[in-house]
Amino acid sequence: MGWISPFKLNRLGMLNMNRRNVDYIARYNSRESYPLVDNKLRTKLVVAEYDVRTPRLLQVVRQQHEIPHFRQMADDLNGFAIKPAKGSGGKGITVITGRDGDEYIKASGARVSAPYLERHLSNILAGLYSLAGTPDVAIVENLVESIPALARYSFQGVPDIRIVVFQGYPVMAMLRLATTASDGKANLHQGAVGVGLNIANGHSLNAVQFNRPITLHPDTGLALENIAIEDWQEMLVMASRCYEATGLGYMGVDLVVDVNEGPLLLELNARPGLAIQMANGRGLLPRLRQIESLRKPHFTPEDRAAFAMETFNSRI
Repeated sequence: MGWISPFKLNRLGMLNMNRRNVDYIARYNSRESYPLVDNKLRTKLVVAEYDVRTPRLLQVVRQQHEIPHFRQMADDLNGFAIKPAKGSGGKGITVITGRDGDEYIKASGARVSAPYLERHLSNILAGLYSLAGTPDVAIVENLVESIPALARYSFQGVPDIRIVVFQGYPVMAMLRLATTASDGKANLHQGAVGVGLNIANGHSLNAVQFNRPITLHPDTGLALENIAIEDWQEMLVMASRCYEATGLGYMGVDLVVDVNEGPLLLELNARPGLAIQMANGRGLLPRLRQIESLRKPHFTPEDRAAFAMETFNSRI
């Protein structure tokens, strides 16, 4: 993508990092709420009180001496995900999708042993993947299996949906699809594909990889222009409920659609990135300002989701 002048970016309503940090994160996010979203275990517990479902928790490993219990628990499982509670950017997450005798099969197809997974747990507890390098806790969750309608677009990874929520209103969304470049992770900085989604109906708008427009997934070859997300309104309501759960005024809500459980919350982010604007082909600022200018806010998640669907129709 070529150079774009600051004037044109401003005219498009693009939110830059400095303005995001000062005018939205610092202003609307209380520091007291950060521990709730920077710790996946705390997130799971708090959002459950607001009827927001998450992947089923199988085990929590807090101490080194608890690691042998993991092998006993995992013997009965074909698939699961190991995550550092305080990790970020997908670091330290290991997804097991199958078994072959004594070996565990990762999402990439690589085979690993039980001792390998135990060492990984030990590294998590030591803080190798935590935000500040401090000791951490490992959580083991039920394997998320994406619905086929979305899984077909992603390569060796579960596709997820990022929704930016401001003052409880869903204001912008994108579908993130794993690629070879992203090593099966739905992380745009590592090379995942971002597909902008119309807040009004969950239909795809534009797609980018490394901030460059694309029309086909680089690995699957599938066209990205006619994707439609099931249970879209339910997902917007779930994202909106996270405002009451955390008190964060500006955040990213990451969801998946599981084939058995339906929409599930993966994690929350108090410092969501700005690439979602590239995927949508429009800036966040006009929508954020529209919410700020509301004379009378909507007090229920359902009302806020309905308002967003009516107001932020990208096809109009």
